[in-house]
Amino acid sequence: MESALVSVIIPTFNSAQFIAEAIQSVQLQSYANWEIIVVDDASQDTTVTIVSELIKADARIQLYQLAQNSGTGVARNLGLEKAKGKYLAFLDSDDLWKPHKLEKQLQWMHIHQLPFTFSFYDCMDENGQPLGREIQAPKNLTYNQLFFCNYIGNLTGIYDVAFFGKIPISPNRKRQDWMLWLTILKRIRTSQPVPESLAFYRIRSNSISTAKVNLLKHNYAIYRKHHGLTSIKASLCMLLFLWKQLVVKPKYVKETKVTS
Repeated sequence: MESALVSVIIPTFNSAQFIAEAIQSVQLQSYANWEIIVVDDASQDTTVTIVSELIKADARIQLYQLAQNSGTGVARNLGLEKAKGKYLAFLDSDDLWKPHKLEKQLQWMHIHQLPFTFSFYDCMDENGQPLGREIQAPKNLTYNQLFFCNYIGNLTGIYDVAFFGKIPISPNRKRQDWMLWLTILKRIRTSQPVPESLAFYRIRSNSISTAKVNLLKHNYAIYRKHHGLTSIKASLCMLLFLWKQLVVKPKYVKETKVTS
C-alpha cells in the first residue's frame, strides 16, 4: 500500500477542553504520513494557545485562524485550501480516532479500489466515557439510502483527492458533512464502509444530535436549498426521513455492555 500524505482537517471553536486529546488521537495513528490542519473559528478561550504549544513539538500540525466566527463550513473550506494530501480526512475537535483508523481505511480503499470510504464508530459521553453504542451502516451504502438518512459519521469519512479533486464544503453552519457525502455518492453511487468501529463520537449536551427539533429544521433546509425541492416534496422527504430514523436506522445501532 502506498504511503501517501493524508490531510486531516480539524475545525475548532472554544475547544480548549477537548482539542489536545483530538490531536493526540491523530498523533497516535499507526499510519504516520499525515498533516493536521487546525482552523480556529475565532475562539475566545485558550484553544489557540494549546494548539500553538502542540505545534512546537510536532511540525506536522498547522494552525490557521479566522478573524471572525464564521461557522464550521467556512473553517473546513480554509483547511481544504491549505491541504496538500492525496487523501482528505475530517475530525471534529471533540472527537477521537482509534489508533489504526487511517491504516485500516487506506488498506480497505486500496484492496477494494475505492476513492471514498468511512467506518462504523462508537459513542461516548461528554466526559469521554463509552456509552456502549456502536453506529453502523449498510455494507453497500447507496445514494438513495444516504439521501434519507446520514449514515456517515463526519469523523470517519476519507476521500481520494486525485479522484474527486477538492470538494468545496457548504458554508452553512449545520449539516455540511451530509451535503459533502451526498455530493460524493451522487458521483460514485455506492460506498463500502470499513465494517468496524474506528473512532469515538462525543455526544455533548449542546450538540446538534441532541436537539432533535433543530435537526429536523436543518434537514428540511437541506432538501429545500441543497436539492432544490419544492416545499411539498421536501415535506414528503422529511416524513420518509423520520420513518428511517425511527424504524430503519435503529437496526444499525449496536448496543454493547459497558464495563467499569
